[in-house]
Amino acid sequence: MNRHLEAFLEMMAAERGAARNTIEAYRADLESALSHLEGDPVQATPEDLRGWLGSQSIYSARTQARRLSSLRQFYRFLAREGLRPDDPTELLDAPKAPAPLPKALSEAEVQQLIEGASRLPAAQAPVATAAIELLYASGLRVTELVTLPAGLMREEEPLVTVMGKGRKERLVPISRRAREAAMAAQAGLVPRGKGRLSARKWLLPSRGANGHLTRQGVGLLLKQAAIAGGLDPAKVSPHVLRHSFATHLLARGADLRALQTLLGHADIATTQIYTRVLEERLRAVVEEHHPLARG
Repeated sequence: MNRHLEAFLEMMAAERGAARNTIEAYRADLESALSHLEGDPVQATPEDLRGWLGSQSIYSARTQARRLSSLRQFYRFLAREGLRPDDPTELLDAPKAPAPLPKALSEAEVQQLIEGASRLPAAQAPVATAAIELLYASGLRVTELVTLPAGLMREEEPLVTVMGKGRKERLVPISRRAREAAMAAQAGLVPRGKGRLSARKWLLPSRGANGHLTRQGVGLLLKQAAIAGGLDPAKVSPHVLRHSFATHLLARGADLRALQTLLGHADIATTQIYTRVLEERLRAVVEEHHPLARG
């Protein structure tokens, strides 16, 4: 087996141009794997390799995937050299990496963002404030926000009908504060004339071809508001506000099923990722403040 392993590593260096560190990583992965296989490793079956991979579950998905990649390269080499008739790793599934946790602003950072929007030039401040208030108050996707009709927002109507993904409609509650911000933005708009905007069709109109503010336009307004509010603009986006909406609701005791409806998720599993955010925060609090955690 040592002879076959050395031949494989020589091939990786000579034919693939693998760097020395890469070669050593292959060596460590393969020595670990092959030493745990019973019988002749050259003749290992998919079940043999699957059993070893199962023992690697204590490591991160990235580490498991890297070790499986090393095995694949090695057994493909053995098959290509005629040392075995097939490649047993073809039937092995790579471990799935957990979905990345959504990033959210703190409640204080959202307030900073809103205050930053109010400091923008007079032509931008009302629209930026309305966009932030609506995104954070409702959890709307940015595409849903920019395509809201102007007549949809009424002072006495707390619910609006939103067209979501797959052209599925849902009712979304809009807070009084967000409705007032939207109507304040509308109040500064006048009927079209001499290049001025029209407030008749879209809630957030623009001079663009679509007639409404674009996703990119909303993103730019949020970046400008972040800078004005003393926040890192890289931390702020329309999707971050959607995540903040969901995370803050759950933190304050919202029902997961209700949150699924508000966000327009077809599957509750998509919504459950927000519970992981809270778990991570709770763990961090314990590790930082519990007297025995640091040991």
